[in-house]
Amino acid sequence: MDPEIRNPSLSPEEIFVIERPDSALMSYYVLASLVAGPFFPFVLVPLYFRYHTMRYRFSDEGVSMRWGILFRKEINLTFARIQDIHLTSNFVERWLGLARIQIQTASGSASAEMVIEGITEVRALRDFLYSRMRGAKGLSVPAASTAGAVAPGSAPSSEVASVLRDAVAELRAIRTVLERRSAGGNGGRDHG
Repeated sequence: MDPEIRNPSLSPEEIFVIERPDSALMSYYVLASLVAGPFFPFVLVPLYFRYHTMRYRFSDEGVSMRWGILFRKEINLTFARIQDIHLTSNFVERWLGLARIQIQTASGSASAEMVIEGITEVRALRDFLYSRMRGAKGLSVPAASTAGAVAPGSAPSSEVASVLRDAVAELRAIRTVLERRSAGGNGGRDHG
């Protein structure tokens, strides 16, 4: 089943309860391990433990992911740190109804900071992450902490228009002066 079709809209409460990958991910790991041929068991064992220890946590502040037995790895991302979100899937993942959500931050790395895999509600989760990411970027600094400074976007539109008109008038005056200098007969060269 195509992951784009399955459960197109989930509420934030339904997303907050997602903790484990779907069982189809284990099927994907088995199929991916078969590609290794005789090394099948050596590839499958780490993937088996990855699947069984993988946990997600979605909250109002961000998303976290952890996995591992001997070497435990945990990634915590706040929505304000998220720069971009990509949705990818190969043929087998689409056949199983899965996709990967790659979350990138401004860490300087070309690869994704976090890859959420084994989720069947990928479109709903991606949309949830995008909306939270945009909401985190739109937060403004409280007025009390700026000591009287005007927050961006809070100036009345008439004040902004007035400042823009003044800037245009100033630029026109500068252009007029420059045109007079270049038309003064010295070909635009100023000899002191």
